[in-house]
Amino acid sequence: MTPAIRGTIDPAAHLARLRERAPLIHNITNLVAMNPMANVLLALGASPAMAHAREEAAEFAALADALTVNIGTLSPHWVAAMEEAAEAARLTGRPWVLDPVAVGATRYRREAGRRLLEHRPTVIRGNASEILALEQQGSGGRGVDSSDSSDSTETAEQAAISLARRTAAVVAVTGEVDLVTDGRRLARVPGGHALMPRVTTLGCALTGVVAAFLVDTDDPFAATAAALACYGEAGRRAGTTATGPGSFAVAFLDALYALDHDQLAILTALEVTDAP
Repeated sequence: MTPAIRGTIDPAAHLARLRERAPLIHNITNLVAMNPMANVLLALGASPAMAHAREEAAEFAALADALTVNIGTLSPHWVAAMEEAAEAARLTGRPWVLDPVAVGATRYRREAGRRLLEHRPTVIRGNASEILALEQQGSGGRGVDSSDSSDSTETAEQAAISLARRTAAVVAVTGEVDLVTDGRRLARVPGGHALMPRVTTLGCALTGVVAAFLVDTDDPFAATAAALACYGEAGRRAGTTATGPGSFAVAFLDALYALDHDQLAILTALEVTDAP
């Protein structure tokens, strides 16, 4: 039976709010992602900050409008900073996004992911194998890519719904077609381009975009789906002119910067259904 449509999400309205607000996003992200992530956030209209020292992470998280935590390049000092920043964000009511990069690959990553979940992320964004690993249904991670038998987000749908219900977080599974759920509702977000996985850290940068969309919203589910829709649309547009990964990276930043919310409202309409 086809699920009944519960409503729609307007990505254009969420983009307009972000650009009017120009939020400050505190990112504790991996070493590879810092520069691309900052450029993506600037192109979109947000203000990025990269602060990972334990001595200031919690204080900075309380000052920023939102926080992201990416476990791609872990070390004990960084993990401590991540936990303290996440707790500061939770206590001060700031939204924060967990990006569990390759969380199933090693015992250290699994333990870090488990501990970070205890600080109640607003959104968890990962690929299919990462979400499966967090919900203890997958086979782990292979680097930063999916190691499940299929990269399709459909393989992680039930795990995502279960994880969302267990953690009270919105869960976004990104892939060829993205999936977003809060345990009650479900949205599928098409878009993007085949060259996106060929440009390093575009997924990491997306985590920052999700955080930026979360600022000043009372519906993290809708904001997350809107963020993914805008990102995918920028990817689609970049792919129309790019001839390879290098030109795509440049075209993608330009496409993010040039996203027009009036045109976006016409091009993308996200339907929301009940989660099974």
